[in-house]
Amino acid sequence: MGRSLVIGDIHGGLRALVQLLERADITPDDKIVFLGDYVDGWSDSANVVTYLIELSKQNTCIFLRGNHDDLTHRWLKTGELNDKWLLHGGQSSIDAYRQFSDSEKQEHIEFFDQMVNYYVDKENRLFVHAGFTNQKGPEEEYTPSSFYWDRTLWEMALCLDPALKPGDIYFPKRLELFNEIFIGHTPVTRIGKSEPVNAANVCNMDTGAAFKGKISLLDVNSKELFQSEEIWTLYPEEKGRN
Repeated sequence: MGRSLVIGDIHGGLRALVQLLERADITPDDKIVFLGDYVDGWSDSANVVTYLIELSKQNTCIFLRGNHDDLTHRWLKTGELNDKWLLHGGQSSIDAYRQFSDSEKQEHIEFFDQMVNYYVDKENRLFVHAGFTNQKGPEEEYTPSSFYWDRTLWEMALCLDPALKPGDIYFPKRLELFNEIFIGHTPVTRIGKSEPVNAANVCNMDTGAAFKGKISLLDVNSKELFQSEEIWTLYPEEKGRN
């Protein structure tokens, strides 16, 4: 039996992703859940997508949709430009696609089309890029944008009194729905951490790959952690996102 693995935000850092998978000694038996944000940041955004398409031919992969993936997808499909997206990594993706043919871009559009907003495994563990807001669960969410933009779930988990447990009157109903919740989206480097952070039953896997942090991979059963080097050391000629 292979491992069940989860990988945090990548943001165009292909060199770090390859290094990470080598350090984790990935085999075809391993199942990998990617938490989204494959693009926008470092120069290899388009190459990351190509790499993941090939990896999915070898491994069982679940590709979640992140907010940056949604914005890049919209641009690839319709030419839609968002000014804030351009300022927060979008220009790096536009530049990365300049050398790609129309047929290659179409293959990538199909990859983005097939991403999922969330995934629940047989152990009742939820995997989602950002979060959800509906107390009845993600299947009752009013708009899909929460899955890749929401920060309230993580902020709530961080502020929760550690003494509270599921079943307590003040324990958040959203968190009681799942045994564990794995997210990305909000870099833990913002709170001075360099490894994934657990708060209540939420594990944040975003270790700042868009900026100067690392990409992280976790075995969700054994909790064994693997990390790349800080991405800026692998792209010394670039600045990443500001």
